[in-house]
Amino acid sequence: MKSEIRNPMSEAANDARATDLSVQIGSLRMQNPVTVASGTFGYGVEYAELLDLNQLGAVVVKGIRLTPVRGNPTPRTVEVASGLINAIGLQGPGVDGFIQKYWPFLKGLKVPTIINIWGTTVEEYAEVARRFDGLGGVGALELNVSCPNIKEGGAQFGTDARLLSQVVAACRKATRLPLITKMSPNVVSIAPYAKAAEDAGSDALAVTNSYPAMAIDIETRRPKLANVTGGLTGPCIKPIAIKLVWEAAKAVKIPIIGMGGIQNAADALEFIMAGATAVAVGTANFYEPQTALHVIEGIRDFMQRKDIRDVREIVGSVQLPK
Repeated sequence: MKSEIRNPMSEAANDARATDLSVQIGSLRMQNPVTVASGTFGYGVEYAELLDLNQLGAVVVKGIRLTPVRGNPTPRTVEVASGLINAIGLQGPGVDGFIQKYWPFLKGLKVPTIINIWGTTVEEYAEVARRFDGLGGVGALELNVSCPNIKEGGAQFGTDARLLSQVVAACRKATRLPLITKMSPNVVSIAPYAKAAEDAGSDALAVTNSYPAMAIDIETRRPKLANVTGGLTGPCIKPIAIKLVWEAAKAVKIPIIGMGGIQNAADALEFIMAGATAVAVGTANFYEPQTALHVIEGIRDFMQRKDIRDVREIVGSVQLPK
């Protein structure tokens, strides 16, 4: 009797095809649930020689305002225990500069681009959204609402439910693109803000943004950042971010992109089990640019080991005590 010759590579390929990692964020389809966090990946082109961008679920670029922004003075970043504090100041080229310098590269990718946008007034947010609505090929817009509204005495859009609703609604009116509202963590309860964004027309939420933080040089007795304070990110915020994802997921029906300290597939799976449809790798991009690819492969391995054929089966699957 002739024995059957097995081809492990072929079997692995069949398993990979049988494992569906694709997810839907509004009308945006991602081939897998892993993207990168805005502000940690430049405009994509900076990482193009370090990893295959077309393997990601999407590329998310750093924040774009209507006009160019110079950002804060240096030093802008400081390492702390299990994390990073940054005070970049949302430096960027503005809409026109972005379209001229970076869009030719990004529109040539096989995966969608999510553009993070911001402003200092509701009207500015809407105008940026309108400008990108007319630019063919954009995958989605991510609204950074952790910005002060100059017309409201500096109140952050993301920490005032009324302002949050206004900016989401204005952008919803200005564009047909999927809207992802990047939530501020600096609230007592995220649920009412998540619901406000959903009700105003957001297609998804990104949870969460960085936490206000500060570091001091004890030798000089001066702040380590020129801006004095900045935003804390990295592994140290992961447990808090997971809790916020879980709370937001209970409050809304729209998809959530979870982020905050993801270093590996196990971290990402925690977010997904808490209720995230997709995840974003942030601070880890600075010290291991291929982290997102490792996360994708790790999720696939987990699914094959657990005989899970669709990644959506994992979303919100955390089993709570009875």
